[in-house]
Amino acid sequence: MISASSALTSSSNRVSKRQNLLYILIVVLSLCGMADAIYLTVEHITGQSVRCTIIAGCSEVLSSSYAVVAGFPLASIGALAYFSVFCLAILALFGYRMAGLLLTPLVAVMCLVSIWLIYLQAFVIHAFCQFCLLSAAITFGLTALVVILWRIGRLTRI
Repeated sequence: MISASSALTSSSNRVSKRQNLLYILIVVLSLCGMADAIYLTVEHITGQSVRCTIIAGCSEVLSSSYAVVAGFPLASIGALAYFSVFCLAILALFGYRMAGLLLTPLVAVMCLVSIWLIYLQAFVIHAFCQFCLLSAAITFGLTALVVILWRIGRLTRI
């Protein structure tokens, strides 16, 4: 017969495995976002023209005044944000609870910035950049994973 404590431990292990899987997915997505952002940063710094292969509009978006913030390419700020998400997710995988908690506000800010940048592309610049849209999609994926983590954590505290 299974005791109550062993059933609770088994349930806790399942939750922990799910959380770890979600953190691993966050790590993978953040690496994809970092690769995208680093590519755009390098192209910006070297003055190269980014080739859009799916949609036309990368040049308009990436040469707009919104592509630079305080003298820094916006993509470099994105790369730093993705790197921070990567680091926090790795630390959370190793049991640093505070790192997991810090993911929520960071990803929330990234999501809000992505929404703002999509708005700018659609209604101000009137052009879309496939690499920018990819970054937004990655950020929305990160947001979904963080929300799932938050819900799992909330349910286990009830």
